[in-house]
Amino acid sequence: MYLTPEVKKNIFKKHGKSESDTGSAEGQIALFTHRIDHLTKHLKANHKDYNSERSLVKLVGKRRALLDYLMKKDILRYRAIVKELGLRK
Repeated sequence: MYLTPEVKKNIFKKHGKSESDTGSAEGQIALFTHRIDHLTKHLKANHKDYNSERSLVKLVGKRRALLDYLMKKDILRYRAIVKELGLRK
């Protein structure tokens, strides 16, 4: 399994306020990014897996919505998380 509880705790510890802070926008964006990276690798090997492709599109939309929310609320936090995760090139 690619997303163990330890991996989740590390993601939230690094990007959230603490490892139990699962509700912050930064933590959720980081978790979605981790899941998106995993699904992207999976789809490169299994290009006919349409259910996973649909899940990937939904995850990208959720992450985009959270990023838009964060940009409206606090532009500095938005810029920090985008830079930290390397979302813009």
